[in-house]
Amino acid sequence: MDNSKITVMQIQSPIGRKSDQRKTLIGLGLNKMNRTNVLENTSSVRGMLSKVKHLVRIVDEN
Repeated sequence: MDNSKITVMQIQSPIGRKSDQRKTLIGLGLNKMNRTNVLENTSSVRGMLSKVKHLVRIVDEN
């Protein structure tokens, strides 16, 4: 997983979600609908993505 990146897009709103899910989205750099961010492919990022998998979509894995 050397220099690999993941492009993530937020597809659902954090309104009405638990505060830890909102904070996870902010930690991923996503806080508005249809916003994308390119992240490192690490186990910590993968864990954060699995926590909010119903709110985000992985667009591209390099």
